[in-house]
Amino acid sequence: MSIHDVSHTLRRGKALADATGVLILIHGRGADAHDIAGVADYLPAQDLAILAPQATQFTWYPQRFFVPLEENEPWLSSGLALVDQLVNEARAAGIPDERIGIAGFSQGGCLALEYAHRNPRRYGLVAGMSSALIGPQGIARKPTDLLQTPVLLACADHDPHIPLPFVEESAGILSRSNAALTKQIFRGYDHTVFPEEIAWLSERISGWNKGA
Repeated sequence: MSIHDVSHTLRRGKALADATGVLILIHGRGADAHDIAGVADYLPAQDLAILAPQATQFTWYPQRFFVPLEENEPWLSSGLALVDQLVNEARAAGIPDERIGIAGFSQGGCLALEYAHRNPRRYGLVAGMSSALIGPQGIARKPTDLLQTPVLLACADHDPHIPLPFVEESAGILSRSNAALTKQIFRGYDHTVFPEEIAWLSERISGWNKGA
């Protein structure tokens, strides 16, 4: 039995059959789908289907993101499988890969980045806000090709939950994975969604609306 249940996904905006694109928004530890779905209120998302999955017990995996991968199983695999279900649902509805976006904050952003790296294709966007790839530094990763997917990797330089060396290592991995990477490092200790991240998301989604 899966730990996380796709049927608990919060759905806003257009129905998939009527949407020009899909934005999957993944909440952080201790938050919920309603929290992260509110991000869409600040985006040009009126023609999009917004899918915000809900983690069991408000967490996608139990330990910190940088512990050995096996310590976060089977929760991590269940979370990745849930994201995969939503991506495949969008594709089955006729949404092209180039108009499927996956974005998350904190633990949800780590899940978004990790999913994209493990399931490479040309997405519309992938955004990890206050996030990094999941796992210890220096773990072996298979080569992958994100086909110039626009990827945002953003964090404060003294974020209390996401150490900067993990962000920098993730940036290198994603760049080598043929992502069109934007790295945003903010000064300070804030663990939050920054206006610059909203601006980045808005610019990419506006490109979808123009047929880019």
